[in-house]
This record gives sequence, C-alpha cells and structure tokens, in this order.
Amino acid sequence: MNGFAAVKFQAAQQDCVPCKQRDKCLRTPEKTKTRQVSFFHGKADGEPSFTNKMQARIDSPEGQAKYGRRFATVEPVFGNIRHNKQLNRFTLRGQKKVDAQWKLYCLVHNIEKLAHHGYAQ
Repeated sequence: MNGFAAVKFQAAQQDCVPCKQRDKCLRTPEKTKTRQVSFFHGKADGEPSFTNKMQARIDSPEGQAKYGRRFATVEPVFGNIRHNKQLNRFTLRGQKKVDAQWKLYCLVHNIEKLAHHGYAQ
C-alpha cells in the first residue's frame, strides 16, 4: 500500500453485518459494509525509512563533522534570539505577521553582530 509492506484484514460481510459491536467498530456503519484493518511493516522493497537513512548519514564520520560544525554556526543564533532577545513565542498571529516579526529579530541579530565586530567604526 503506497510503497509500504502491509498485511490487510477484512471481515466477512456475513460476520460484520449482524455484529452487535458494529456501531462502536465503524465510523459510519450505515455506509460501510465490513471492517478493514491494515498493519504496516515498513517499506515494501526493503528500502530503509527516511529516519534510518538520516541516522546513518549523521553517524558517519563525515556526518559527525558536519553536525559538530552546526553548533558553531546555527545553534548560537537561535540561543541568542530566544534567550537574550527573549523571543520565546511570537506575539503576532498569522503567517505573514509572524514571518515579519522573525525577520525583524534576525535583522537586529545581524546588526548587533556587525556592531560588535567593529563594522560601525
């Protein structure tokens, strides 16, 4: 089913229609004839999931080197904006307004970096 290995069970109509638990078992018992259940077992062709692929990439020596550099480039920015600028949550609603507020905080962060590194002199 959609590229995943699955075991699908379907009740026989002769068993499902007279059942007393029909109203609890089915969402729309007036429309649905029988109960169907699928149990998924991962990718059908033996291909690992995206999570397993990413874990293998991060666990490789090259992945560990890249992940280690992340703490020197990305994480301090979010830490500064969240802790020092106290942007724990957005005060506006709506994607455009939140995007504008985020960009404003990033702009302040970048201007502060320029000022601290002597660009303003």
